[in-house]
Amino acid sequence: MKLALAIAPLDAQPSAFVVLRDRLETSIAKAARMGYDGVELALARADEIHVAQICSLLQEYGLAIPTVSTGRVFAEGRVWLTNPDRAIRERAVGTLKGLIDTAAGIGATRLNVGRVRGFVADDEERDVAEARFFEAISECARHAAACGITIVVEPVNRYEINYINSVWPEGVDVVSRLGMDNVKLMPDVFHMNIEDASIAGSLRAAGSHVGYVHLADSNRWAPGQGHTDFRAILEALESIGYDDWAAVEILPYPSADEAAQQAVDYLRPLIAGRTPTAAS
Repeated sequence: MKLALAIAPLDAQPSAFVVLRDRLETSIAKAARMGYDGVELALARADEIHVAQICSLLQEYGLAIPTVSTGRVFAEGRVWLTNPDRAIRERAVGTLKGLIDTAAGIGATRLNVGRVRGFVADDEERDVAEARFFEAISECARHAAACGITIVVEPVNRYEINYINSVWPEGVDVVSRLGMDNVKLMPDVFHMNIEDASIAGSLRAAGSHVGYVHLADSNRWAPGQGHTDFRAILEALESIGYDDWAAVEILPYPSADEAAQQAVDYLRPLIAGRTPTAAS
């Protein structure tokens, strides 16, 4: 399994949920030095980076970008796919299409869709909001398919949004009914710790629907700093044949650099089938 570290450009707002928020050349160099295989890049819009520059940096440091994440589109752009206002939905779709093009340009194979999917308003039925989501995500997925990109939908806990909270059964149900080959699930074990009765059990139930994974401990600190059973999680992923990318998306505590290093130092031995040392 390959490990990526969540990063964002220096001008990203504090609401960008990443470990490193800095000049991208700085964060990419740090990720390589710490022992990561790649970085997950959080962007708010397509023109935020220079594709050629990023490709050059990736080549220089021997890293990859498996996924472009879109939490900033929701938090900073204030657009989402279930919005009752068609103009806002169209802006959201347009922004995601632009990010799909950017993802393809930098060699990424996935676009994350978390909170930007939207929510169910208090005064409407779930089916109504979901119909808007299905229409919008289908348009994005068709564009993504032409670019060789998979959309990975991230179930997010109930305290942040009220639509698609659990991996199993809710996430699996949604992507199954949507029925598009390049739309899969992106389990985040921090959210699963809140919403899923069994993290390992839900991963096994999701099976081939799993297209990408976020790793964080129960307290959202680096793996190894809480009570999450990462050995069981890795065993569950192995049992469903998932041996691709996993990204570390954690709080930058006690500092961003320390958290990033703690995570990779703890996870590497587990991935290799060893027990992490106490120092990790």
